[in-house]
Amino acid sequence: MALLGSMLKNGIRLSNVVRLRKFNALRQQRKVFRKLIRKAQFTAFGEAYHFDDLLRAAEFGTEREFYQKYKQNVPIHDYNKMFDSWWKKTLAGEPNVTWPGKVKYFALSSGTSEAATKYIPVTKAMSKAIQRTSIRQILTLGKYQNLPSTLYEKGCLMLGGSTDLSVREGHYEGDLSGITASKIPLWFERFYKPGRDIAQERDWALKLDEITEQAAGWDIGYVVGVPAWIQLLMEKIIARYNVKTIHDIWPNLMVFCHGGVSFEPYRQGFEKLLAHPITYIETYLASEGFIAYQTHPDAEGMQLVLNNGLFFEFIPFNEQNFSADGELIETPETLMIDEVEEGKEYALLISTCSGAWRYLIGDTIRFVNKTRAEIVITGRTKHFLSLCGEHLSVDNMNKAIEMVSDELGISIREFTVAGVTYDTLFAHHWYIGTNDAVDANELRDRLDAKLKELNDDYAVERRHALKDISVTVLPTKTFYDWMASRGKMGGQNKFPRVLKKGMIAEWEAFLNK
Repeated sequence: MALLGSMLKNGIRLSNVVRLRKFNALRQQRKVFRKLIRKAQFTAFGEAYHFDDLLRAAEFGTEREFYQKYKQNVPIHDYNKMFDSWWKKTLAGEPNVTWPGKVKYFALSSGTSEAATKYIPVTKAMSKAIQRTSIRQILTLGKYQNLPSTLYEKGCLMLGGSTDLSVREGHYEGDLSGITASKIPLWFERFYKPGRDIAQERDWALKLDEITEQAAGWDIGYVVGVPAWIQLLMEKIIARYNVKTIHDIWPNLMVFCHGGVSFEPYRQGFEKLLAHPITYIETYLASEGFIAYQTHPDAEGMQLVLNNGLFFEFIPFNEQNFSADGELIETPETLMIDEVEEGKEYALLISTCSGAWRYLIGDTIRFVNKTRAEIVITGRTKHFLSLCGEHLSVDNMNKAIEMVSDELGISIREFTVAGVTYDTLFAHHWYIGTNDAVDANELRDRLDAKLKELNDDYAVERRHALKDISVTVLPTKTFYDWMASRGKMGGQNKFPRVLKKGMIAEWEAFLNK
C-alpha cells in the first residue's frame, strides 16, 4: 500500500508541472465558450439566441468578436427568469431545451435568501465536469510538501446530502452533494466514507449518529464538508468515545477540504478539536457547478476552473450596476477574465454545460491574483447591508468576527445581522452564536470598532445615519434549531449571514417562542 501512495504522489507532482505550463486564462475561456456553444446550438435556447452565429464568431472572428455578439444576443438571466422561460420545460421532461437531451437529475437549492426551492439541472456533462475538477483538486495535494505519501491510501469522509434521491415525474431530485456522491467512480469506493448505506440516510441527525458509531473503525485522512456540520460531527465523535481530540480517533487526519461559507469564523473552535495542525483547502462548489478551488499551499484564494465546462463573466459590483437592494440594472457592464482588476468586487455570471446561460449565480467575488485567476468569495449580491450607504459586505463581517473572537478568546460558531430602523434613522442588530461566556456589551463595542477599521463607509455612517449597534448572544444550538424548524438541516445548508425583509420577522418569532 505504501508503494501505491508513493506512485500517486509522484504522478500528482508530474501532472501539476504539466498543467502549470498550459495556463492561459483567456485562451482557456474562449475554448470552453466554443465547446459550449457548439454543443447547445441546436437546442431551443441556442436557436432562439442564434448560437450558430456565435459559433462562427468564436471560430473565425477576431479575438473579442464572439463576446461582443454574445452580449448582444443573449440577455442576463437570474434563476426566476431562467426557470420560468426555459428550465420549467426541462423539469417537465422536455428534451433539448437549454442543453441537448433530457435532464434526469436536478439539484434542489434554496440558497440562504429565498424560501422557494430552486431546481438546478445537473446534466451528464456537468456530472463528469464536477468529477474531473474533484480529481484535479486531489492532484493539487502534490504541491503540499508536508503531506506524506501514505495520505493517498487513507479514507475520505464526505459529509453531504442523501444519495437516496427523490424520484418525481421521470427525474431524480436531491442535494448536489447527494447526486455527486451517488455517482462516485468504482475505483474511489474503497476510500469513500461513510459508505453507500449511511450516505443514503435522509434523516440528518440519524446520519450523524450512524457515522459517529462507525467512526472508530475508519482510518480517515481527508474530511470534506461545510465547516459547521464537520465541527458538529467531530464534537459528537469526541464525546461518544470520551477522548480529547478527533486525532485520538483518526490519527492520520491531515486535510480538511471546506466550502460553502468562510472558514475563518470557525477556525478557533475547530482547532480546539485537533491534536496537531492539519492542511485546509478551500473549494467553491455550487449547485450550478464546481467553480474554483485552492490549488497550492500559498494561495491567497481559489483558482477559477477555466477549462472545464464553465464560461465566466464579471459584473462590477457597484452602484452603476446594482441597486441599493442588490437588484441588477437592465444593461450592466460585463467583463471577461482578461478585463478584471485585482482588488475590485464583481458579481459572477456563468454559462455552463448544464444549460445555464449568462446566469447570475448571486455570489460576489474579488480577484486577489489576476495572473493565476485566483479569487475570494466576498458575499452575495443581496447579502450585504447598506441601509444608509455603509456597504457592509459578508467579507467584512467574517473578518470582524474572526478578529473579535481572537481578541476575546472565544469561539463564535454562527452569526447573523439584521438592518432595522432606529427612530427615523437606522441600526444593526447582531445575533451571535457562541457557547463561551462573553459580555454582550464588550462584544458589541469590539465588533463595532473592528468594522470601522475594515470599512471606511461604515465608519462614516456610524457618525451619521447608522445610529446604533446591538448584540444578542445566543447558544449555537439556537441557530441549528431554527434551521431544523425550516427543514434546512444537512450538508449544503448554511445559516444566512444577513437577514432581510420577511426573514427577520420569522427569526424573531422563532426566538420569542
